[in-house]
Amino acid sequence: MRNLIALFACSLAISTAGANDPPAAASSGAKAAAKPAAKPITADTIKLAALAASKPAAAPLAKEAASQALSEADAEAELSAKIAARLAVMRANQAARLAAAAKARKASVSRREAIVAITQAPPARPFHSEHWSYEGETGPANWGKINSAWSKCGTGTRQSPIDLRDGMKVDLEQITFDYKPSGFSVVDNGHTVQVTVGGGNFITVQNRSYELQQFHFHRPSEERVNGKGFEMVVHMHHKDPEGRLAVLAVLLERGKQNNMIQTVWNNLPLEKLDVVNPNVVLDVAEVLPQRRDYFTFMGSLTTPPCNEGVLWLVMKQPMQASPAQMALFSRMYPLNARPIQASSGRMIKESN
Repeated sequence: MRNLIALFACSLAISTAGANDPPAAASSGAKAAAKPAAKPITADTIKLAALAASKPAAAPLAKEAASQALSEADAEAELSAKIAARLAVMRANQAARLAAAAKARKASVSRREAIVAITQAPPARPFHSEHWSYEGETGPANWGKINSAWSKCGTGTRQSPIDLRDGMKVDLEQITFDYKPSGFSVVDNGHTVQVTVGGGNFITVQNRSYELQQFHFHRPSEERVNGKGFEMVVHMHHKDPEGRLAVLAVLLERGKQNNMIQTVWNNLPLEKLDVVNPNVVLDVAEVLPQRRDYFTFMGSLTTPPCNEGVLWLVMKQPMQASPAQMALFSRMYPLNARPIQASSGRMIKESN
């Protein structure tokens, strides 16, 4: 900076010296032209100019130049500070935007997970129960899940009831009935009206004898014949000495009163699970049709545990029960029938 001031001062001194020279006379133009050229600026001249600049006369100018240089430096420093501050703000804004974007992504993932959790069915909760019904959470669709011992209700391939259609018409042997009047008990077990009969009532079919254990009612009929359902059905459970089961089904339609059914209705218990032991006898043969033609197939129990390997014998001719008898049962059990199950290609035979 000092060198610049010195040079500036030298230039000023040279300009001042040139201005103080007297003007040449017009008449002496030729002489002026004939004069030798001005001496060149030498190092001594520069020294003299610097010396002149150091004198008090040049101090104001030097001071002004220094002040200007300082102002420029301050301006440059201020600009640098502003740029640094601006960069800091930009970096802070960028960091804030990145944080906001990350937060938005996290919130979006959380929302998606919440939506999936809401829309997806909750995992099935394992539980074990002895209770089942014909509707709701404990209904037929869930019987196999309620109790591990009832798994066949959900996984079996020979389940009952079925729609009896496309049967093979053959000469089926006649069922031999050996029913006689006997003592009985009646219970409303929470699923149906069940009648347990005394011993000595048998059927014989396929060279095997089965003893009647109990019978009960369903509304509507669980079986269908070529897609047709009936208002009620009686299921008569039999067992042979080896424990094999045979169920005889008698379909019921509206008509005249049935004496055997009326005897049961007359002895209904007042409370569920109470057992009534009447002092009269019951003739179960009164519920059998005159024609003994039937359908037969292999199936299962229609209530839990839905065990398979059950021989089914479904009488082709329906029996009648009066509207009043039908209405009485419907007040107790308006619906206690398992839905139709897949036939799964099993063989169905029917009498010619």
